[in-house]
Amino acid sequence: MRDYNQYCPVALASEVLADRWTPLIVRELVLGSHRFNDIARGLPGISRTLLLQRLLHLERRGVLDREPVKGGHEYHLTEAGRDLESVIMAFGEWAVRWMFAEPEPREVDPVSLTWWMSRRLDTDRLPPRRVVVEFVYTGIDATRIWLVLDRGEPSVCTSHPGFDSDVTVTTEPVVLMRVFSGIVSLREARESGVIEVAGQPGLVRQFPGWFLWSPFAPAVRLRIDAG
Repeated sequence: MRDYNQYCPVALASEVLADRWTPLIVRELVLGSHRFNDIARGLPGISRTLLLQRLLHLERRGVLDREPVKGGHEYHLTEAGRDLESVIMAFGEWAVRWMFAEPEPREVDPVSLTWWMSRRLDTDRLPPRRVVVEFVYTGIDATRIWLVLDRGEPSVCTSHPGFDSDVTVTTEPVVLMRVFSGIVSLREARESGVIEVAGQPGLVRQFPGWFLWSPFAPAVRLRIDAG
């Protein structure tokens, strides 16, 4: 990690955060990931070696603590690390304001998208029993991913979880990303036919209220409304 050798707060912060992947790792920690594999799941493309290096760097800099747990370690933000939430949000909101663009299919990984959605749940509105949501992603790299919501505890499964699906969502990944990002509403996407939600009628009606969508969705809506 490079030291700039400048007496400047921006230089000091850059020594901590400005390396490739580091802000995204902090984003994952801010959004609630604590285990190594969970952090990696939200960062398709990063090598496990590089992720470990970046986590050790953030630990040395006092941004996170590595705590032993059964079967490995968990990573938790320190007080200084938690204070970075406003910095990460400012990064994203700046990009929405000045660099906003529609998502491209190559930018949307179905597993990561489903994983992000699993962390943006309104637990007060989830059913009190286990519910299985099956995402049928169409397109060139068609795949199926299951989101198991067991009394508010989410699990993302890339193979069949052994339970019947209660709700099935059929769409292309980039379309669901447009909804998650706040570019269009789920209602608009369903009315236009680019997303189909099927299953038990009562759960299908409740489904839109289960998700809080992206934390940057309000900034996206303001950007779109402003033209």
